[in-house]
Parts: sequence; structure tokens; C-alpha cells
Amino acid sequence: MSIFSIITILIVLSAGFAFINTKFLKLPFTIGLMIIAIGFVAIITLLGSFNHFILDEAKLLIQSIDFETALLDVMLSFLLFAGALHTKLDALKSQKAPIALFATMGVVLSTFLVGTMMFYVFILFDHEVNYIYCLLFGALISPTDPIAVLGILKEANAPKKLEIKIVGESLFNDGVGVVVFLVIFQIAKQGIGAVDASEVGILFLEEVVGGIALGLISGWLAFQVMKVIDHYETEVIITLALVMGLSALAHILHVSGPLAVVVAGIFIGNKSPKIAWSETTHNYVDKFWELIDVLLNAVLFVLIGLEIFVITLTKEYLLLGLIAIPVALFARYLALAGPIAIFDKRLDFIPKTNLIMTWGGIRGGISIALALSLEPQMERELFLTVTYVIVVFSIIGQGLTIGSLVKKVLASYSTKDSTHSKI
Repeated sequence: MSIFSIITILIVLSAGFAFINTKFLKLPFTIGLMIIAIGFVAIITLLGSFNHFILDEAKLLIQSIDFETALLDVMLSFLLFAGALHTKLDALKSQKAPIALFATMGVVLSTFLVGTMMFYVFILFDHEVNYIYCLLFGALISPTDPIAVLGILKEANAPKKLEIKIVGESLFNDGVGVVVFLVIFQIAKQGIGAVDASEVGILFLEEVVGGIALGLISGWLAFQVMKVIDHYETEVIITLALVMGLSALAHILHVSGPLAVVVAGIFIGNKSPKIAWSETTHNYVDKFWELIDVLLNAVLFVLIGLEIFVITLTKEYLLLGLIAIPVALFARYLALAGPIAIFDKRLDFIPKTNLIMTWGGIRGGISIALALSLEPQMERELFLTVTYVIVVFSIIGQGLTIGSLVKKVLASYSTKDSTHSKI
């Protein structure tokens, strides 16, 4: 099947599912699309029991899509840039210290906690897995996805300082999480003895520092170019070229593309509206990237729902996936506890910040894409199923309830405040 045919089918399905959700289900956009996609898979599977041709063609379509490449090499940069473009630097600066710790030490600590706990869970089920492969799983499941939770937090009227922590952490921990995964992946492939500790440190620094530096330089150059013109069509194209050029250049230079795109997006989004863009250009750039964001999110979450066709659904794998849900949540809670305790008093965190950030840390397509990149000997089928179970629960279960959790915590906080003021 040609690339054009695949893209056409995905866009048509996304449009149809979006209509059904908007007209009938009225669920948060991305969550509704994924639920409908899973329902669509169930219908195709049922029809396939009567006519194998339908089921075989559906599986062939999904198997012909390289989800890992589609997300990590194509979609991710556009989605991260669109999110970073609307992230206000002033708000980010005030929370930069905890966000930095959440996105770095939080990801690393979560990786080791999840990996270690799952190592012993597998032993309990007489399914021993090499510890380094468990760490790979910890690395791929630790990054959180800002996309699905953003709209829900806004609907819940979450305080800005809470929203910026969750979104800021997610924007940066995607890049850091991918770097941690790549480092552990290299160790798993070559063996611990073949990889020197200094090599690991240098690789990590190259990817992270190199990605941030590349993003700053490229964002500054694009800003300078846009500053000397006033032509909204050209400036929209420049932002598009920036994202695509950055992704390609980061790959050549072996630095983190996601981090480069996020840094460039934050730089452009905060500097350009005040200096380089006219009001017309600002409106067009905003609308363009909003459309890109919505379109790619629609396709991504439909793809996540359809990926069930290529998952190995055995009872053992599903049970291990269900056990991994509380393991991943508990690891995230512990990983966030340290930074929150350090900055709690100084930055006046709202009550139960750890609980809200743990439940609001939704896993998404990045985790599935990284699981798909594992090699067969790395327990790829097991980890792919376990990852899929966590992601589905995270998007549907956590995504649909985070809003009510935020409202409940804020209501409780308001009640206490009013009681204290009366006293």
C-alpha cells in the first residue's frame, strides 16, 4: 500500500471519529478519538470472524505503518514545537528549578524504580527478564505526554502554576526520556562491559546540552530572519522550515531533536510576538500551528487505538500489564516526591501537587513508539503489550478523571482557606 493511501485512510478515519466524538460522545478530543478507534478495532475483529478478508486487510494496513518512525521522526517534532510555541517563558522561569529536576532526575529515578520493581514482578510470575531490559522498559514508560491532559487541565480551571509544572515537565522529559532510553539501549546491545561509564556520561551530555544549544542557535537565527520582514506567508513557512530543518540537523549531529525543537519553540513563541511579528503574522502562525497540532493529534491517537491489531494479547501479558499500572504510578509518585519536597515551601505549591502530577502524568504515543523499537531478544512483545495496557489506562482512566481530581483538591483547598480566614 502506498504512503499516500495510508495517510488518506488515517485522515479519513480521524475525520470520521472526530465527527462521532463531537456530535455524540462529547469526550475530550484525543481521548474520544482513541476510544472510538479501539471500538472500531473491536467491530473489525467481530466482522473478521465472519469474513477473514476484512480483518486481514486491517492488520495489513497497521503492520505497513512504521509507528516508531512516524511518531519519533515525523510527528513528535511538530507536536512539541506547537506546544512549546504557546508556553510562556515568564511562567516557565518561575518554575524552572522544579521542572528541570522533574524532567531529568525524575525521569532517571523513575526509570530505575520501574525497572527494578518490574524485574521482581517478572520473577514472581516465573518469567525472568534480564535486568537491563527491565531498565529499558522503565526508560520508555517514564516520559509523560502533555497533549492529552492540557485541555482537561484548562477545563478544570487548574492554577497556572500547576499547569506550567505538568506541561513544562512533559515538554522536556520527552527529550530527556528518549536520551535515557537510547543510552540504556546501547548498553543492552553492546553489554555493560563494552560501554564505559564516561562514554555514557558524554553521550548523555552531547544529546541534552547539544540539543538545547542547537535549539537556541536555530531559534535565534529564525527570529533574526523574521525580524527584518513583515510577510505572514513567508514567516509561517520559516517556522515550518525551522522544525523540519532542526529535526534533520539534530539527527546528523547526534543531538536530541525533541529538546532542540522545544527550546526553539519557546524562544520563537516568546520573542517573536513582541518584536518580529505583526499582529496579522502572530494570528496566522498561531492558527497554522494549532491546526497542525489538532491534525497530528487526531492521527496519533487514532493510530494508538488501531495499534491493538499488532499487540500480543495473551492472559499473562495482559495481567503483567495491569500490575505494571500501579508500579508505574508509584514510581512516578516517588520520583516527584524529592523535587516537590525541596521546592514546596519556597514556591508555594498547591496542596497534593504530587498526587495531581502523578495522576496527570499521562503516558502516550512516545512510550509505544519506543517499545516498538526494541529488538526481539529484548522481550519486545512482552514490553509492547505491557506498555500498551499502561498507555490505554493512562489516556482513558487518568485522562477522564484528572479534571475532577483537580476540582476536588481545589475545592477542598478553598474550603480550608475560608475556614482559616474566619478564625
